[in-house]
Amino acid sequence: MASRKGSQQSRGDGDKYSVLLPTYNERENLPLIVWLLVKYFGESGYEYEIIVIDDGSPDGTLEVAEQLQKIYGKDKILLRPRAKKLGLGTAYIHGIKHARGNYVFIMDADLSHHPKFIPEFIKKQREGGYDLVSGTRYRGDGGVYGWDLRRKLISRGANYVTQVLLRPGASDLTGSFRLYKKEVLESLVERCVSKGYVFQMEMIVRARQLNYTIGEVPISFVDRVYGESKLGGNEIVSFLKGLLTLFATT
Repeated sequence: MASRKGSQQSRGDGDKYSVLLPTYNERENLPLIVWLLVKYFGESGYEYEIIVIDDGSPDGTLEVAEQLQKIYGKDKILLRPRAKKLGLGTAYIHGIKHARGNYVFIMDADLSHHPKFIPEFIKKQREGGYDLVSGTRYRGDGGVYGWDLRRKLISRGANYVTQVLLRPGASDLTGSFRLYKKEVLESLVERCVSKGYVFQMEMIVRARQLNYTIGEVPISFVDRVYGESKLGGNEIVSFLKGLLTLFATT
């Protein structure tokens, strides 16, 4: 873990959490992930908003999001669509501009990340004053469900090689379920140059460079039920190229 003590935070009830949900062809998954987010935030009593950043999905994801906004209200569901698919990093940059919370969750909209872990992220962050809290599949009760052996080997192998080369101070670098202090996320996103799956890894590496404190929460990752996985051969090649670039430049 990074060495610097996290900057002082408010421990009162004034905290608000913004959830950034980048989407592309998630019309089946979006209603359920939003319902679960509303449920767990509602039960925990924390102030929240859900920002849907749709990248021109041709399957009608945005229309579904508009219906959800009518159900839950414009104060809870913010729609910040873009005309086409522009990449994960730029989706976060776009979303942060509209986030009104002082803390920001990033997570996948395909139900691979269960909102039931959100209270654990918040508890962990408050206990340690961490600058960011990352979900980990590789410690404690964390795990992966629904992947075949090939996917598990790719994930484990990528994580192992990254640990050896970059020594990042976190056990799960390629995961994308995290809680950031808003100003920390803004700072990291400004410095990141990667796109796609390497982006999440670079965020942790940059956090270590800047001495931000990193907490971890074990999570269960479940493979998507609806829609196509976006991990293919091109993404694996891009990941390896990005890893080597990070190794050479950090």
